[in-house]
Amino acid sequence: MWGLFIFLYDILLFMKILLLEDDLILNEIIEEFLQSLDYEVVCVFDGMKASEVIYDEHFDLMILDVNVPNITGFEFLKNLRDNNITTPAIFITSLNSVEDIEEGFKAGADDYLKKPFELKELELRINNIKRLLHLEEDELIIDEHIKFNAKLNYIDFDSIKTKLPLKEAQILKYLLNNKNRCISQDELSSNIWSYEGAPTSSTIRTYIKNIRKIIGEEYIETIKGVGYRFNRK
Repeated sequence: MWGLFIFLYDILLFMKILLLEDDLILNEIIEEFLQSLDYEVVCVFDGMKASEVIYDEHFDLMILDVNVPNITGFEFLKNLRDNNITTPAIFITSLNSVEDIEEGFKAGADDYLKKPFELKELELRINNIKRLLHLEEDELIIDEHIKFNAKLNYIDFDSIKTKLPLKEAQILKYLLNNKNRCISQDELSSNIWSYEGAPTSSTIRTYIKNIRKIIGEEYIETIKGVGYRFNRK
């Protein structure tokens, strides 16, 4: 039964969100609301902690307050953009002058939501970013001949469909969603085996090898001593 729960959880949970908000009550309200929409939420309360977490885990979206301790939301996001981290971000803040909004977008924001706001409005903003950036597309394009259906877990290679086992499908989807970025084995382990025992290095290598047999050797590059990178335009 527990294994079935993990399987269902992996299928239903589409997005992982980093929430940076130092107001404890508002943080909890937003967290519970997002969880009710089947998002996974990691909550932090200051910019320093956010700066640590963002490099340890993969996130699909960030929701950021601005006036938080240690490092402001503006500074935090600007540092990420300077380091080529393009994870979409929504600012939620009481700073609502034109100058504040301009600074937020200059820092790299994808949207800016003024406090106080209705939770439904936050949901609409998230849905709009998902639509614009195609964050939950079922079909991921590898090249003109190869497509990966991330919902049904099969690779379509010139109309020949090959079903992937669950873990191989999860690894491929994770690499595709983080294309051109080096992914360590620890990152794969923490994001894909969240509720299970961590796999050995040889287990991950075997999964990667099996994926390469289907799509070809050239897409998944081994970065010696570091991890893997999916190379595509």
